[in-house]
Amino acid sequence: MKKISLFIAILILSSCQNQAQNNIKAMESQKPVQTQTIYQFKVTDLYGKEFDFSTLKGKKLLIVNTASECGLTPQYKDLEAIYSKYKDKNFVIIGFPANNFGSQEPGSNEQIAKFCQMNYGVTFPMMSKISVKGNDIHEVYQFLTQKNKNGLQDSQVEWNFQKYLINEEGELIKVLSPRVLPTDSEIVGWINGK
Repeated sequence: MKKISLFIAILILSSCQNQAQNNIKAMESQKPVQTQTIYQFKVTDLYGKEFDFSTLKGKKLLIVNTASECGLTPQYKDLEAIYSKYKDKNFVIIGFPANNFGSQEPGSNEQIAKFCQMNYGVTFPMMSKISVKGNDIHEVYQFLTQKNKNGLQDSQVEWNFQKYLINEEGELIKVLSPRVLPTDSEIVGWINGK
């Protein structure tokens, strides 16, 4: 009788141990995906200088893809206005010229820089021209548009002037349509912590 009781106890213990291991495996598979932050990226600006996102730790960022010949190009004026107003309050705008939509950014980096300065007095950081979609999508935009990298959501860049809001920890927190103006209360409220 003692042998049978011992055998049953061993079976129960073994079953509990297997169940515990299965529970641990299940919990591990439910852990959130280890997401990236914007701080891992280094890019080149319009003037050929390296721009390291890690230098922006602790700041709120608005990342926007831009174009010089788009119906939304006048948004440069509003982008510059909010940058000028809030740049001393830990806020930065980063522009990425892209020619992905209707060939509306055909110029060279030098031409883009001249256009932005002459027409809109742009002082916020502008990066060199990249691709924001397709097979040659830049790694920064892979991060911005892929949930397995940003931890928030999958998205596609709809058109020029789509906006991505990044918090002080370098995490994507919001994707805004190209038609949302930079001066929209949602953006201004976020900059002001409301």
